[in-house]
Amino acid sequence: MNQNDILLESGTNEVEIIVFNVGDNLFGINVLKVREIINPIKITKVPRSHEYVEGIINLREDIIPLINLSRVLNIPPSPTPEQDKFIVAEMNEIKIAFRVHDIKRIYRLFWTDIEKPDDLSNVEQTYAIGYSEIEGEMVILIDFEKIIVEINPQLGSYQDELKQLGERERSEKTILIAEDSAVLRELLQDTLQEAGYERLKVFGDGADAWNYLQKLAAEKGYQSKEDVQLIITDIEMPQMDGHHLTENIKSNPHLKDIPVVIFSSLITDDLYHKGESVGANAQVTKPQLVNLVNTIDTHIL
Repeated sequence: MNQNDILLESGTNEVEIIVFNVGDNLFGINVLKVREIINPIKITKVPRSHEYVEGIINLREDIIPLINLSRVLNIPPSPTPEQDKFIVAEMNEIKIAFRVHDIKRIYRLFWTDIEKPDDLSNVEQTYAIGYSEIEGEMVILIDFEKIIVEINPQLGSYQDELKQLGERERSEKTILIAEDSAVLRELLQDTLQEAGYERLKVFGDGADAWNYLQKLAAEKGYQSKEDVQLIITDIEMPQMDGHHLTENIKSNPHLKDIPVVIFSSLITDDLYHKGESVGANAQVTKPQLVNLVNTIDTHIL
């Protein structure tokens, strides 16, 4: 099946996950982040690189860092590294490869099948953004953005970019944020507060955000806009993705006039089309924080 088939359907709240092994454990990555899967090729070591970085690879003239997920997840390396696989991904406008031990297959799930790891111990110290039981086995969805920021903290820095905006007045407007990655939630909160937007309502997935908005609409009706003036949502989130959340908002007569900005590392041409089809007012690619703030300035009620 063409991976774009799922993108062009509106309101399905579905996702395709590539499931792979690292040791005896199963993990998942959204198909939309993956550009290709290759057999191991020559690795060039990089002096004084981060402990997670195994080196760089040259893939058709693209120089791509290779992250060893065994090191990240503290799992013993494969006894047969020549049989490992490299997952070449693209997110946050960079290409990066991940060494895994084996690829299982692609599964198509509903986001409601993916649970948040709220009950996992020390979840803030883990790389799990969700988990799902598939064919009797537990599969953990990895927070790849957190791994990337840990390796290169500059990618999570916003201070220099925000200086481009000059002095900012404090705003009384309220912004609702739906973002499943803990590291990106913190980054968004810090960024928006620095930009003058201090009144934030933050949710860890689309379902929690939608539950709050439904309750608000039921209680306040057309006055809901007095409580929330703009909504920022990621696309991939447990329980309800950002496209489904946006469609729900725009289908509700009491909420439809609240601007929705999709902020995601997955905004390709196809996904931009999907965002438009569900009524998003704007779409910004991570990590373009200045663009995000300028977009908020333009659309906030």
